Amino acid sequence: MTIKVVGIGLEGKKSLNDQVLEIVCSANILIGGDRHLSYFPEHKGERIKIGDLNQVIFEIKEKKKEGTNIVILASGDPLFFGIGRILLANFAQEELEFYPNLSCVQLAFNKLKTSWQDCKVISLHGRDIELLIKELKKGSEKIALLTDSKNNPLVIWQLYQQIKIGQDYDIWLCESLGDKNQEKLTKINSEKDINLDNISPLNIVIFLKQKIEDNAININQLPIIGIPDNYFKTFPDRPSLITKNEIRLLILGKLALQEKQVIWDVGAGTGSVSIEMARIAKNSQIYAIEKKAIAISLIRENCQKFMVNNINIIHNSAEKVMATLPSPDRVFIGGSSGNLKLLLNIIKDKINPEGKIVIALATIENLGIAVEWFKENKWDYEIINSQINKSLSIGKMTRFNPLNPVNIITAIKN
Repeated sequence: MTIKVVGIGLEGKKSLNDQVLEIVCSANILIGGDRHLSYFPEHKGERIKIGDLNQVIFEIKEKKKEGTNIVILASGDPLFFGIGRILLANFAQEELEFYPNLSCVQLAFNKLKTSWQDCKVISLHGRDIELLIKELKKGSEKIALLTDSKNNPLVIWQLYQQIKIGQDYDIWLCESLGDKNQEKLTKINSEKDINLDNISPLNIVIFLKQKIEDNAININQLPIIGIPDNYFKTFPDRPSLITKNEIRLLILGKLALQEKQVIWDVGAGTGSVSIEMARIAKNSQIYAIEKKAIAISLIRENCQKFMVNNINIIHNSAEKVMATLPSPDRVFIGGSSGNLKLLLNIIKDKINPEGKIVIALATIENLGIAVEWFKENKWDYEIINSQINKSLSIGKMTRFNPLNPVNIITAIKN
């Protein structure tokens, strides 16, 4: 006889249709947690509370040998981060029958009246909250988080506030879904909306990406150098794909900009480095060279947002246009598209005396190419290996969250 695994909602018997209710009522052995078993106080069969899961599985195997009719009660959909996975690891598929109920994610998105086929679901039960950081950096449109006592809604909110991605989310705390008398939806706007003492342990947190709007900034209140990352318009699907504030500061320091210079920004991306240079050296001319159309659009939008007018935006591959540009006093290379050696050969013949090149490199291979080129061409160079870790509060504790390592090479003609 197969083992029946029945998903049940917070309304107990009311959440089951007649067919499934009959399956539960006819069981010789009913297995579940305290809450699940409490929905059937009059059940006449043997009742087994799930405590030590290994012991329960052993008992199920022994009872199954006797041909006993066994029903296991589970929350929602047993195969959605539930007991179903563990049962399938201990029993053959043909030994199990599943009768799913609505999952908490289904209920949450239906309450929010939002489609969820494109949602990224993350269980934080006993897992590292780094899983959430990765999804936020990817710019996922919708994220559903299954919480636990450690990775609770307050910890999740604090983390979101600290990582400063370039995209805003609406965040919803959904409690006791499926219980019409207890369920509650709260839009989290501040820590005041999260009182851990009063939150149901049966909760889920939903992230919904906000529509991108051009939030006005007060130019006069911006720092002279080191604009916060989240002020820049970035790629919608990768909001974290930007030269980070801390790395920009190192790059700007090594460029040692002066007034009335010609500066090339090769592989300008979103334009974050160009914007910083334009604001520092207002009488200089910056040439932001970028081949991707979406990046060009972002550079234009950021120039308007930060009210800079000394950036010349060039939509093309760098190797095709650099020979036609005014000779530079400074060159920053943020992206080379695999053509680093070719770019350096062009720059060598164009750069002014006393000119300087600064390159930001993420890979060891490109670092090797750059070092080899500077040695062969007898340029003086210096390498900074930047491995920056930023503090991150997790609940009442603090840990370090690493940025990707970056190698910054500064070089001048010998």
